[in-house]
Amino acid sequence: MAVSSLKIGLFGIGLDTYWPQFSGLQQRLEGYLQIVEEKLSNIHPYIINAGLVDTADKAFEAGRRFKQEDVDIIFLYVSTYALSSTVLPVVQRAKVPVIILNLAPEPAIDYEAFNAMPSRTDMTGEWLAFCSACPVPEIANVFNRTGIQFHQVTGILHDDPPCWTEIEEWITAAKVANIMFYNRLGCMGHYYSGMLDIYTDLTQQYAHFGGHIELLEVEQLAALRKEVNAQQIKERIQLFYQEFDVQHDCSVEELEKAAITSVALDRLVEAHKLGSMAYYYKGTGNAENEEAISSIILGNSLLTARGIPVAGEYEIKNVQAMKIMDSFGAGGSFTEYYAMDYNEDVILMGHDGPGHIAIAEGKTKVRPLKVYHGKVGKGVSVEMMVKNGPVTLLSVVEKRDKLMLLVAEGESVPGPILQIGNTNSRYKFPIGARKFVNDWNAQGPAHHCAIGIGHISSKIEKLGQLLDMQVIKIC
Repeated sequence: MAVSSLKIGLFGIGLDTYWPQFSGLQQRLEGYLQIVEEKLSNIHPYIINAGLVDTADKAFEAGRRFKQEDVDIIFLYVSTYALSSTVLPVVQRAKVPVIILNLAPEPAIDYEAFNAMPSRTDMTGEWLAFCSACPVPEIANVFNRTGIQFHQVTGILHDDPPCWTEIEEWITAAKVANIMFYNRLGCMGHYYSGMLDIYTDLTQQYAHFGGHIELLEVEQLAALRKEVNAQQIKERIQLFYQEFDVQHDCSVEELEKAAITSVALDRLVEAHKLGSMAYYYKGTGNAENEEAISSIILGNSLLTARGIPVAGEYEIKNVQAMKIMDSFGAGGSFTEYYAMDYNEDVILMGHDGPGHIAIAEGKTKVRPLKVYHGKVGKGVSVEMMVKNGPVTLLSVVEKRDKLMLLVAEGESVPGPILQIGNTNSRYKFPIGARKFVNDWNAQGPAHHCAIGIGHISSKIEKLGQLLDMQVIKIC
């Protein structure tokens, strides 16, 4: 999983008028805020806690601090009733998404013990300690009217796993948004001519995800290949045998070419600080360029497995989806569906080129190919099946004027696959193969998508909300 520089802003709210009226209430609520910080820190360590904000002056001070600290997301812990005027200044300055934590200290008030309290003043103080739900409508109203993006988590401070799982998902989604914002995407070569669904507006990619896109020449990779020495070739071939199941019919010559390109790729990635890459090259007879591209698959597969996903056919939208999946820790392998098994209600999916070998079922095979169908050259390629079990599919879909996220959950199931030197797997979906294909196609995605392990659609939906992107879940 990629490293995130995410910073979380945290503050609690209260009303200063209460403190002299109800002894110990302020300290009690500050204690609850400390518990929230500790629980958040167990999920992500970089927390900027602005404390309990109970006046407008403190609100402006907290807002300035969050702005100066460059927080990516704010968690607002609602401990009791507070004025919305002490909330708005905090979040207006930061201009980042806000998660309202409406967390009660206990599942319920102990009514019998409460009503047995001898002092009605003490009763009111106890009641206020449970009033976390009270100001949330007021805050939501003001946020809506002032254009503040917010989301809510409602639950209990202690012993509420669904509540804290939801909070963890918000933090994880915020980490991924942060990773995408700082990601450097390399684009080497050009589009596959005529594959119109693949073409994308790079400025829209910036608008939705941030990041930086570096346009690269194949010549740079070819030049870097000339600098690779014999010892490096030997060590990289040893790595191939360690990471892959290299088949006996793979020639030494093709493995050496792949090793040279793999070492050169690592240098290319390092030179441009790339976190992902899309590539394609048709070739016009330049032997050095064509050899670099035809020997690229093993190196790209190694990069993908260590968190630098690589997509063939210059599929920029899909390498963004792969990066999202990998940043969630789910993998993210380049795939498309190419056939259906109606007898088993299964869709066969895969692709030529690199695969995410870290999410493979067993060791990924390396096979020799005499021809790369529809592409220049020949050489060695990878054959893998995604781990059997739950999977999530993700596509970054380009509409006329915006991007959206398309997601589906299914299962990678065992069974025969095509031994053609490509990545390929068998997938079942709860709505059935026919309906899945129709519903997925109806959203107009490109023909590629990213496949990752586990069911993570709820995290992707939160990422979409943080990025202000529509998310459509098929199943």
